[in-house]
Amino acid sequence: MANPNIVGVTHIYGNTSTLLISSTADPFATALASNAASSGKVYKINSIVVANVDGTSAADITIKIFSAAALGGTGTQIASTISVPADASLIVTDKTTSFYLLEDRSIGATASASNDLVVTCSWEEIDAIP
Repeated sequence: MANPNIVGVTHIYGNTSTLLISSTADPFATALASNAASSGKVYKINSIVVANVDGTSAADITIKIFSAAALGGTGTQIASTISVPADASLIVTDKTTSFYLLEDRSIGATASASNDLVVTCSWEEIDAIP
């Protein structure tokens, strides 16, 4: 089931991951969220916020949706090499621009500098009725 019907659901769970991005290049993206194949779930991605914890230097962030779970398949950018100033934050997506992550899909991030950017991803994990 690649796209579960979410008209009738059994559970909705709130999730948040916060990760320091240490990877500076593909294919070493850091996974923010991964929806396994045949999970019977849809993830509603509510927000992705990037904070630059470096006090002096800007750093670039790239966020991609991957065509397979666990950062497999092909990555397509939803944010590409956006500069985040020192000690600042960037809202990549929020409730007004939320989107769904289907089964066998994942979201990953890479940064231009190691250990400068912290990414917080918030989503609802929606269980479909089997």
